[in-house]
Amino acid sequence: MGHFEGFDGVAFWDDSAYALKEYVEEAPPSRELIESLEEELGGYRLPDSYIALMTAHNGGTPTRTCFPLTEPTSWADDYIEITGIRGIGRTRPQSLGGEFGSLFWIDMWEYPDIGVYFADTPSAGHEMLALDYRACGSHGEPTVVHVAQENNFAITLVAETFEAFVTSLVDASVYDTSEQD
Repeated sequence: MGHFEGFDGVAFWDDSAYALKEYVEEAPPSRELIESLEEELGGYRLPDSYIALMTAHNGGTPTRTCFPLTEPTSWADDYIEITGIRGIGRTRPQSLGGEFGSLFWIDMWEYPDIGVYFADTPSAGHEMLALDYRACGSHGEPTVVHVAQENNFAITLVAETFEAFVTSLVDASVYDTSEQD
């Protein structure tokens, strides 16, 4: 079964100079690189949908950056926003194995070791999104969670799967209240 059927992967990404420098790996990930990074990141098997998306475009900044929520987080009452999605690689600072990759947040910022931190928010590290393997084990299908460092690392369920997370992202204009304010 394929992933992201009917999904416009080209329109999904904003290939700004910043995204290309910080997030986007120059090549799709090889099987060897994927296995090496999975081992390095604690033995967590990356979801097939994550690998499929990164094979088509290896990391970057989405054009749709907001995810609707039904419960509040430290970000907002009804949504979260992301800055970028980490590529599978080590050459870009924001890649999974890069300078500010998943292990950086666990080792340096003491985020809980629940899986793989794959996306950041505009909060400059005070909130992250993770693939959460606590319920499924290191080889299962992880959920996507929001982790708030400023709120004692509170964990909020965001989506049941990575694919559901990506396909449910909406444009930031949905939450733009500047005219009302």
